[in-house]
Formats: sequence, structure tokens, C-alpha cells
Amino acid sequence: MTVDIRVIRAGQMYRYYLRQTVVGDGRRPARTPLRAAQEQAGVPAGLWMGRGLAALGLARGEEVTEAQLRNLFGERGRHPYADRIEADLLAKGVSPKKAFKAGALGRRVMVTGVDFVFRPQPTIYLLWALGDEETRRVIEAAHERAIERVLEWIEDEVAVIRYGKDGIYRVRPPGGLVAARFRHYEARSGMPLLHDHLLLSVKGQRLDGKWNSIHTLALHENTVAASALYNELVAAEVCEALGLATEPRTVTPGRRPVVEIAGVPHELIRWTARRSDQIAACLAELEHEYVTAVDDDGELKFLPVVSERARAKLNQIAARKTRPPKQQTQPLAQLRAWWKVSAILTSTVAADVINSLLEYARAAAAVIRARVAAVVDVALAAVDVAATVFVMNEGGRFHRRHLLAEARRHLALVMRGRRREPGLDEKIVATAISTHCLDISEPTTTIGLLKDYRLYTARWSLSDLPARPRPPALVPDPDRHPTEGVWSLVKRDIGNLAVADLGQITRAVKRKLKMLQYRPEAIDGCLAGTDLALDL
Repeated sequence: MTVDIRVIRAGQMYRYYLRQTVVGDGRRPARTPLRAAQEQAGVPAGLWMGRGLAALGLARGEEVTEAQLRNLFGERGRHPYADRIEADLLAKGVSPKKAFKAGALGRRVMVTGVDFVFRPQPTIYLLWALGDEETRRVIEAAHERAIERVLEWIEDEVAVIRYGKDGIYRVRPPGGLVAARFRHYEARSGMPLLHDHLLLSVKGQRLDGKWNSIHTLALHENTVAASALYNELVAAEVCEALGLATEPRTVTPGRRPVVEIAGVPHELIRWTARRSDQIAACLAELEHEYVTAVDDDGELKFLPVVSERARAKLNQIAARKTRPPKQQTQPLAQLRAWWKVSAILTSTVAADVINSLLEYARAAAAVIRARVAAVVDVALAAVDVAATVFVMNEGGRFHRRHLLAEARRHLALVMRGRRREPGLDEKIVATAISTHCLDISEPTTTIGLLKDYRLYTARWSLSDLPARPRPPALVPDPDRHPTEGVWSLVKRDIGNLAVADLGQITRAVKRKLKMLQYRPEAIDGCLAGTDLALDL
């Protein structure tokens, strides 16, 4: 996934962004103005983006100042020009309390924004790092346009303002959102990694002019779909502008292929993958600890297999444990010269290939475009998307966003770097839902009535699928009462529980009893102890 998301909170986290992220991940010297620190680090100034800028008196492409960042992200969601607004009102004789309130954008919040990190595919930023100046400018322009398109999609289809009791009312921010974009050039290891941090404010304006916060959970839920859209757009922009094509590559055996620029050697990607190797080694150790962890009773704490969600969490832990200290930032021209020399000396790719990387990619693209036609059959694509999502989601249940992300992956694979017609991904999703999916939403819930949260499964019979392998059942101990297996699941959660009311105990017990679905031997033991048979 080439788009990551992280919550921004006022306080210490915001100060971290102000000290390091906005200056190219370097260490900002104390009492150094923001623009001076960015010039020393060799990174451009941050720029404002989004359709919501006009409501705040900002303009698209305007330079981001430190005072604006502090007010919007550090002061719990105030107007970027809150200082000026407050000073003008105080000069007119308004009370300090009313002047301070006038500079606020609705209620003050602790979560002031989210940080979207956009980075293109490795073969694209390798062409950016090792190519000429014209190639660099083309790739950066394509990267920026793709970010703009993704932000527009978030504004139109994802961002939602919740208000009223329990957030029962949900509306799109009609005026759009506000975001600040900051450019970075390298990874912590010093290897090339073109990426942008998009600091998206959670503040949005309703039709009645009031400011509220957008629902950050919706942003997290749609990150995979946003990543698939960005990958598709940036690859198509680069390929059309430079005459290139994409191809599927199997990077990890047993996992799905990724789409990369054809003609760029995979050995160059391995040359930049120092951090990936360290994370992979640490992840293998963490996964072994995960599947072998036992509780005080000697029972396994978790399932004997690592789920996708658990693997993602462990991968984050491995990334933090192997994180190297930040290096001194350098201007881009020096970095590009050093990267080319390093690639020639330390990678296994020939020097003439590195010096003529774009020409080799264009030659590979000519072969692909002559042999492969970009034809999208919506009906077949709908079958492929529905089947893939059904198999990959646990229990065969999924939402519309899962279908949309998979449809965009399918199009990126089929189009081979060509542009597609707008709305084709939505057409595939609509066909998949109407033809191959069954709506199993709970109509009694408010959220279940919303289009984005309707729950689906495939229309195909579950009996046609191979059964999931279950962990080996434990041999029951004849001296152990059947209910002890159930009690061992519950007692850990309530043994050290500081009880506030009876409902808290009930919730804790229910939560642990749900885990019985992973312990069929405990259920069998209880049934055997009661001398009752389960009539199916």
C-alpha cells in the first residue's frame, strides 16, 4: 500500500510535525524560522490544497506559514488567521473571551487532522531519482496531480461531518476540505523515496455555515481505496507522459503481484530495500512469538496462524523497532548525484542500464503495448472483483469500499499504464453488487442503512468453497470439569478489572465469550458434560 494514514493530535504530536516532518524529516534547529529551516534542508515550502481554502481566506498553492499550522493543527482547530481575527476584534473593544471564540472553527478538538503519506511505486521513484531533470519534473507533476485527484475523491465521496445526538446526521462538507502538503525526497536509510505528507484538517463547514469535525474513521476505512486510486493515477500519468507501460511482478511468493514500470530492473528495488530487509527479519521473529505466546494456564493466547490484521500490527511494531536515527538532510541535486554513484557501485545492475534507465523502460513498454491490448470487460471484471474480495475478507463479508479498492487494482493491472475512462471503477462495483453480491445488512441500525456501510457477501454457495483449516483440537483432560475451559477464557479479563458497575462486568464477560468461536473444543466439552447433543 503506497498511501499511509496517521492521526495528528494537538500537543506533543503536533510539535513533532513542526520540528521534523515539515522540514523534510530533518532536525529543525531551535528558534529557526520555518522557511529558513526548509531552505537549509533543501525541501520546498509547504503548500495549501483543497476546495475549503476559500472559506478560510486561503488560496490553492499558497505557502504554508508556521502561524497558520499552529492555529489549525496545534491550537485544537482554530482559524489559520485566528491571531489576526482576535487582534482586530480586541482593537474594536470586543471582550477577550468573545475575540478568542471568534477565531475558533466550531468546538475545540484534540484530534486536529490526519497525515496522509503518498509515495509512488518503487520503479517510479527510481526513474525520478536516477533519470534526467526532465524525467524528474514529469514524475513530480504526475505525483502532484494524483494527490489532487485523490483529495477531490475524499472530499466528494469519503469525508462526512457527523452532528446531532450520537452523530445521527451525516453530511458531506459542501465547501470541501483544507490540507497542507509537504514534500520529502529520501527515506530514513538515505535511499531515494519521493513522498508527500498531506496534513488534512478535520474541520469542515456545513451548509448553515457552522464548523464541525469530519469523521476520521471514514478516512481510515477508505485508505486502501485511496491508495489503489493513487497508484492507478500516478502510473497512468507517468506512462502517458514518458511513453512507458506497467507490468505485474511477483515480489513475495504466495502473495498477489504488484504493478510496476516495465523495464526497470528489480535489482534496483532491492538496492533501496535496506529498511525492508530489516523489517522483514524483525517481523519473522515477532510472528513466531505471536503464534507461540501462552497465558498463565499454558494455553495459546492467540490463534496459531497470523491474520492479516495481526500481521499489519506486527509490521508496524517491527518498523518502529528497526527505525534508524534521522540523517542530516541534503539538497536534492546532491542526493541525486550520490544515488546514481551508489547505484552503480553497490547494486548488481550494469552502469549503462542505470545511465539509460528511461530508454530501457521505453523499449520494454513498446513490446508490451504491441502485444497487450487494454480491454476492460465490465462483466468479467465484476466477477473477478467480487470473487477476490469474497475470498480475502474473513467470513466472506465485505463493504462497498472493499469492492472499490479491488476494482481499482484490477484496472491498474489490465490497463498497463494507459488512462481509463472516468467512472469505470464505479461501474464495475455497481455491476458486482447487482449481479454477484447479496445484501446482508442489518436494516434496524442507522449505519446499516447508509450506502457506504451496507454489508455484502457473495451469492455463491458457501458449500462450494473448501473448508477453512481449524487448529488441532486439544485432547480433553478427564480430571478437568468441562466448564473450566470456558472459565479460563473469562477469568483473565475480569481478574484485574476495576469494576465501576455491573454493566462493565457484563461487557467484559461477553467479549471473552465471543472468543469461544475459536475454541470449538471448549464448546464440545460443555455439551459432553451436560449429556446433551447438538441437533443440527
